[in-house]
Amino acid sequence: MIDHAHDLESLQDATERLLVAVGKLDNASVAEPSLLPGWSRGHVLAHLARNADALVNVFEGRPMYVDAGVREADIERDAPRPLPEQLTDVRESAERLRRAAAVPADWSRTVELRNGVTDTAARVPFRRWVEVELHHVDLGIGYTLEDLPAEFTERETAFLAERFTGHPEVPPTRLTDGTRVWHTGREADAPEVTVTGSPADLLGWLAGRRDGSALTVAGGPLPALPPL
Repeated sequence: MIDHAHDLESLQDATERLLVAVGKLDNASVAEPSLLPGWSRGHVLAHLARNADALVNVFEGRPMYVDAGVREADIERDAPRPLPEQLTDVRESAERLRRAAAVPADWSRTVELRNGVTDTAARVPFRRWVEVELHHVDLGIGYTLEDLPAEFTERETAFLAERFTGHPEVPPTRLTDGTRVWHTGREADAPEVTVTGSPADLLGWLAGRRDGSALTVAGGPLPALPPL
């Protein structure tokens, strides 16, 4: 059962942590490269702001983005802004999203996200929480996968394992951090590969943030995951 109210509170906490951390930067560091290829820290912050507004669209029954071209153009337009403008935009867009989520509504309804993906409205707060936490890491300012809340890491690992379940290019795979177990890849009576590692390393590999070199693999090579 998805507890959207809990996820909205967790999202608020994550957003505040990010704003406090970014507030310690300066204009020069915002223009520096992030950990995402081809994106500066300004690109990451611009994306977070525009993603919040896009989710307001989702809650209010409009298309998330007009089209992919507009989404990319908006990020490129906003990326070079100085730090005070970036902070204001991330803060104010997050507040617009908070207000949209506070409107009484049917949280079991189906909503349409980017690229035709659908989900229940109750899952949207967690999806936004993912954006904030992982892109905080992507900023490369000292917040790492090891710093993520344990609940978030476990839930996002389960979400990504489910996302790759049934994918024809991913072999039947067992994932474990030594305590918990997840399964992903093609359907099979038994897994072909077992991948073991720390919670942060497993999530980093599944989310495309780490290459998996810190993981232990048995039964075959480390599976190649399709892009998210």
